[in-house]
Amino acid sequence: MTQLPARAGVGFKAEHAQDIFGNDPAVGWFEIHPENYMVAGGPRLAMLEKLCAHYPVSMHGVGLSLGGGETLSENHLADLKRLVDRFDPAMVSEHIAWSSHEGLYMADLLPTPMTKTSLDHLVQAIETVQDYIGRRILIENPTSYMPLPQNSIPELDFITEAARRSGCGLLIDVNNVYISAHNLGFDAGAFIAAVPGDLVGEIHLAGHERDANPDDDVLIDTHSRPVADPVWALFDQLISRIGPRPTLIEWDNDVPGWDVLAAEAALADRYLDHGAKPLLEAAS
Repeated sequence: MTQLPARAGVGFKAEHAQDIFGNDPAVGWFEIHPENYMVAGGPRLAMLEKLCAHYPVSMHGVGLSLGGGETLSENHLADLKRLVDRFDPAMVSEHIAWSSHEGLYMADLLPTPMTKTSLDHLVQAIETVQDYIGRRILIENPTSYMPLPQNSIPELDFITEAARRSGCGLLIDVNNVYISAHNLGFDAGAFIAAVPGDLVGEIHLAGHERDANPDDDVLIDTHSRPVADPVWALFDQLISRIGPRPTLIEWDNDVPGWDVLAAEAALADRYLDHGAKPLLEAAS
């Protein structure tokens, strides 16, 4: 199995295929959502085969419903394992969220209550996935828009305990931290300062927007804009402390031309190079 390099990657979009194949752009890796490739055959799988032949690829799931407290879908697990076995991705990750209930799939990432019961269910779900596909996964911190009244465990404690108990790693989405801190009123810098570096296997960066209602001071995780300056600052804070990690530029809506996306990845690479310097200086 190949490893994701501690460089910037981008989400693979079919509209960029012509810019990617044959041109070998200087990005470190690509991410795909496995749910888009759970098909029997055809051009999607052929395109993924070609991508995996040239770049390390990460599979970032959006549909397992890890945080739903219900038995995971056997069909979804089987489809995921089939992809993992065939394409041998460098990383597999999922969201801490729920998206299905009693067989009804809602095509959304809904918030998981942060309670002891939910934590126990999440750990069991992570272990089920890891046992089924035969490898360690990463779990991503959520985006929060309002506090859930039943929450009894702080978010960072919740995701860290889930990772420690299940043996998985963390995917830290810095944009999610910034949005949640703004919406819920906590200190994003303090959160980033407390993230356990030994668990971090990947980082995500993305753009966000303010809610259209002028009466609401709410940020929305839209993945539709360049990374905001405060998010870059938090990213720099994180990697200056824990060192470079594979870092994804997420841009899933209002997708720009390849040159714009590649420029964001190049900027992330410059931050990663800068973040490596304090560690090199400390070791010399």
